[in-house]
Amino acid sequence: MRCARLLPVLAVAVLLGGCGVPVDDQPRPVPAPPGGFPSPTGTATADPDGRVDETLCFVRADGLAAVTRRVDGLPGVDAHLQHLLAGPDGAERDRGLASALPGTITVAGATSTGTVATVDVRQAGEDTGRNDEVLAFGQIVCTLTQRPDVDSVAFQRDGQPLEVPRADGSLSSLPLTAADYRPLLRR
Repeated sequence: MRCARLLPVLAVAVLLGGCGVPVDDQPRPVPAPPGGFPSPTGTATADPDGRVDETLCFVRADGLAAVTRRVDGLPGVDAHLQHLLAGPDGAERDRGLASALPGTITVAGATSTGTVATVDVRQAGEDTGRNDEVLAFGQIVCTLTQRPDVDSVAFQRDGQPLEVPRADGSLSSLPLTAADYRPLLRR
Protein backbone atom coordinates (compact mmCIF):
# COMPACT_ATOMS: atom_id res chain seq x y z
CA MET A 1 0.00 0.00 0.00
CA ARG A 2 2.85 2.37 0.85
CA CYS A 3 4.53 1.70 -2.52
CA ALA A 4 1.26 2.44 -4.31
CA ARG A 5 1.22 5.93 -2.76
CA LEU A 6 4.84 6.62 -3.61
CA LEU A 7 4.52 5.49 -7.23
CA PRO A 8 2.57 8.60 -8.44
CA VAL A 9 4.94 10.93 -6.56
CA LEU A 10 7.98 9.26 -8.12
CA ALA A 11 6.39 9.41 -11.58
CA VAL A 12 5.77 13.15 -11.25
CA ALA A 13 9.32 13.72 -10.00
CA VAL A 14 10.78 11.82 -12.97
CA LEU A 15 8.61 13.76 -15.44
CA LEU A 16 9.51 17.13 -13.91
CA GLY A 17 13.18 16.25 -13.90
CA GLY A 18 13.03 15.76 -17.67
CA CYS A 19 11.37 19.17 -18.27
CA GLY A 20 14.42 21.30 -17.58
CA VAL A 21 16.18 23.73 -19.89
CA PRO A 22 19.17 22.16 -21.60
CA VAL A 23 22.56 23.39 -20.44
CA ASP A 24 24.86 24.91 -23.06
CA ASP A 25 28.62 25.04 -22.76
CA GLN A 26 28.68 28.70 -23.87
CA PRO A 27 26.17 31.56 -24.05
CA ARG A 28 24.09 31.75 -27.19
CA PRO A 29 22.43 34.80 -28.73
CA VAL A 30 18.71 35.23 -28.26
CA PRO A 31 16.95 36.75 -31.28
CA ALA A 32 14.77 39.83 -30.77
CA PRO A 33 11.03 39.25 -30.94
CA PRO A 34 9.29 40.06 -34.25
CA GLY A 35 8.75 43.81 -34.44
CA GLY A 36 11.52 44.53 -31.92
CA PHE A 37 11.25 45.23 -28.23
CA PRO A 38 8.50 47.54 -26.98
CA SER A 39 9.76 51.02 -26.11
CA PRO A 40 9.59 52.10 -22.46
CA THR A 41 7.02 54.62 -21.26
CA GLY A 42 7.84 58.20 -22.22
CA THR A 43 9.55 59.57 -25.28
CA ALA A 44 13.17 58.62 -24.73
CA THR A 45 13.84 56.03 -27.40
CA ALA A 46 17.41 55.06 -28.17
CA ASP A 47 19.02 54.49 -31.54
CA PRO A 48 21.64 51.80 -31.93
CA ASP A 49 24.21 54.63 -31.71
CA GLY A 50 22.87 55.62 -28.26
CA ARG A 51 21.12 58.85 -29.30
CA VAL A 52 17.70 59.46 -27.76
CA ASP A 53 14.72 61.77 -28.27
CA GLU A 54 14.49 64.76 -25.97
CA THR A 55 11.09 66.46 -26.09
CA LEU A 56 10.78 70.18 -25.36
CA CYS A 57 7.52 72.15 -25.32
CA PHE A 58 7.58 75.65 -26.76
CA VAL A 59 4.91 78.23 -27.55
CA ARG A 60 3.24 78.51 -30.94
CA ALA A 61 0.63 81.30 -31.20
CA ASP A 62 -1.47 80.89 -28.04
CA GLY A 63 -0.67 77.23 -27.36
CA LEU A 64 2.07 74.70 -26.64
CA ALA A 65 3.86 72.67 -29.29
CA ALA A 66 6.25 69.80 -28.63
CA VAL A 67 9.48 69.42 -30.57
CA THR A 68 11.89 66.53 -30.49
CA ARG A 69 15.63 66.92 -30.54
CA ARG A 70 18.14 64.07 -30.87
CA VAL A 71 20.68 64.07 -28.04
CA ASP A 72 23.54 61.79 -27.05
CA GLY A 73 21.76 60.54 -23.94
CA LEU A 74 18.75 61.52 -21.90
CA PRO A 75 19.99 64.32 -19.64
CA GLY A 76 19.09 64.61 -15.99
CA VAL A 77 15.93 66.48 -15.04
CA ASP A 78 17.76 69.76 -14.33
CA ALA A 79 19.79 69.61 -17.57
CA HIS A 80 16.60 68.84 -19.52
CA LEU A 81 14.99 71.90 -17.94
CA GLN A 82 18.04 74.02 -18.84
CA HIS A 83 17.65 72.95 -22.50
CA LEU A 84 14.04 74.20 -22.34
CA LEU A 85 15.11 77.47 -20.72
CA ALA A 86 17.63 78.05 -23.54
CA GLY A 87 14.64 78.41 -25.86
CA PRO A 88 14.03 77.28 -29.41
CA ASP A 89 16.95 77.06 -31.79
CA GLY A 90 17.05 78.98 -35.09
CA ALA A 91 15.22 76.33 -37.11
CA GLU A 92 12.53 76.05 -34.43
CA ARG A 93 12.10 79.85 -34.36
CA ASP A 94 11.76 79.79 -38.15
CA ARG A 95 8.83 77.38 -37.65
CA GLY A 96 7.10 79.91 -35.41
CA LEU A 97 8.13 78.55 -32.02
CA ALA A 98 8.93 80.81 -29.07
CA SER A 99 9.18 80.59 -25.28
CA ALA A 100 7.03 82.23 -22.62
CA LEU A 101 9.66 81.56 -19.96
CA PRO A 102 12.06 84.51 -20.28
CA GLY A 103 10.70 87.41 -18.26
CA THR A 104 7.71 85.46 -16.96
CA ILE A 105 9.20 83.24 -14.28
CA THR A 106 12.73 82.66 -13.08
CA VAL A 107 13.68 79.03 -12.60
CA ALA A 108 16.47 78.18 -10.16
CA GLY A 109 16.66 74.47 -10.97
CA ALA A 110 14.95 71.10 -10.76
CA THR A 111 15.32 67.85 -8.86
CA SER A 112 13.39 64.61 -8.92
CA THR A 113 12.19 62.25 -6.23
CA GLY A 114 10.61 59.08 -7.51
CA THR A 115 8.48 60.10 -10.48
CA VAL A 116 7.88 63.70 -9.33
CA ALA A 117 10.11 66.49 -10.62
CA THR A 118 10.26 69.54 -8.35
CA VAL A 119 11.08 72.88 -9.96
CA ASP A 120 12.39 75.71 -7.78
CA VAL A 121 10.94 79.02 -8.99
CA ARG A 122 12.07 82.50 -8.00
CA GLN A 123 9.98 85.64 -8.32
CA ALA A 124 10.17 87.26 -11.74
CA GLY A 125 10.80 90.97 -11.99
CA GLU A 126 7.80 93.21 -11.29
CA ASP A 127 7.98 95.09 -14.60
CA THR A 128 8.17 92.15 -16.97
CA GLY A 129 5.03 93.09 -18.84
CA ARG A 130 4.27 89.38 -19.34
CA ASN A 131 0.99 87.76 -18.45
CA ASP A 132 1.49 84.35 -20.04
CA GLU A 133 2.39 82.46 -16.87
CA VAL A 134 0.01 79.66 -17.86
CA LEU A 135 2.05 79.01 -21.00
CA ALA A 136 5.34 79.26 -19.09
CA PHE A 137 4.33 76.72 -16.44
CA GLY A 138 2.74 74.58 -19.14
CA GLN A 139 6.04 74.51 -21.04
CA ILE A 140 7.83 73.15 -17.99
CA VAL A 141 5.20 70.58 -17.05
CA CYS A 142 4.68 69.32 -20.60
CA THR A 143 8.43 69.09 -21.20
CA LEU A 144 9.38 67.24 -18.02
CA THR A 145 6.44 64.82 -18.08
CA GLN A 146 7.57 63.63 -21.52
CA ARG A 147 10.46 61.94 -19.73
CA PRO A 148 10.06 58.22 -18.97
CA ASP A 149 11.05 58.86 -15.33
CA VAL A 150 8.71 61.80 -14.56
CA ASP A 151 4.94 61.51 -14.13
CA SER A 152 4.24 64.92 -12.58
CA VAL A 153 5.85 68.26 -11.75
CA ALA A 154 5.60 70.21 -8.50
CA PHE A 155 6.71 73.82 -8.08
CA GLN A 156 8.19 75.45 -5.02
CA ARG A 157 9.55 78.82 -3.94
CA ASP A 158 11.90 79.04 -0.97
CA GLY A 159 11.17 75.39 -0.14
CA GLN A 160 7.39 75.94 0.06
CA PRO A 161 4.80 74.59 -2.40
CA LEU A 162 3.91 77.21 -5.00
CA GLU A 163 0.45 77.61 -6.50
CA VAL A 164 0.73 77.82 -10.27
CA PRO A 165 -1.91 78.36 -12.95
CA ARG A 166 -3.30 75.48 -14.97
CA ALA A 167 -4.77 75.82 -18.46
CA ASP A 168 -8.23 76.55 -17.05
CA GLY A 169 -6.84 79.43 -14.98
CA SER A 170 -7.26 77.68 -11.63
CA LEU A 171 -4.32 77.56 -9.25
CA SER A 172 -2.82 74.37 -7.86
CA SER A 173 0.00 73.63 -5.45
CA LEU A 174 -0.25 69.89 -6.19
CA PRO A 175 2.01 68.15 -8.70
CA LEU A 176 0.75 68.75 -12.24
CA THR A 177 0.70 66.60 -15.38
CA ALA A 178 0.43 67.35 -19.09
CA ALA A 179 -3.33 66.71 -18.74
CA ASP A 180 -3.56 69.97 -16.76
CA TYR A 181 -2.45 71.81 -19.94
CA ARG A 182 -4.12 69.62 -22.58
CA PRO A 183 -6.36 72.45 -23.89
CA LEU A 184 -3.18 74.36 -24.83
CA LEU A 185 -1.44 71.52 -26.69
CA ARG A 186 -1.13 72.03 -30.47
CA ARG A 187 0.17 69.65 -33.07
